[in-house]
Amino acid sequence: MNDPTVHAIVLIAVMAVVTFALRALPFLVFGKRETPKFITYLGKVLPYAMMGMLVVFCFKGVKVTQFPYGLPELIAGAITVLLHVWRRNTLISILFGTVSYMLLVQLVF
Repeated sequence: MNDPTVHAIVLIAVMAVVTFALRALPFLVFGKRETPKFITYLGKVLPYAMMGMLVVFCFKGVKVTQFPYGLPELIAGAITVLLHVWRRNTLISILFGTVSYMLLVQLVF
């Protein structure tokens, strides 16, 4: 198994099987029964919890006592929030927030 092509094919096959299994698991577990209320509750709450964790993760390493005092992160975060409030599109707000942060860090600060 020293051949890189075989290794890549095996990796892709394993990832495909695991992805399919994870997608099929709820249908296998619940079948045609009604989804339990706890699972429905988690489906409503977890996306917001994950976004909160991502915000904490993004801002955890900001040093407000050293130049640039967290300005790129603050500006990019504000752009992300404003775009999301304006357009209500998560993909657009995250994309433009990320691009604005990278441009600020690479070109401005």
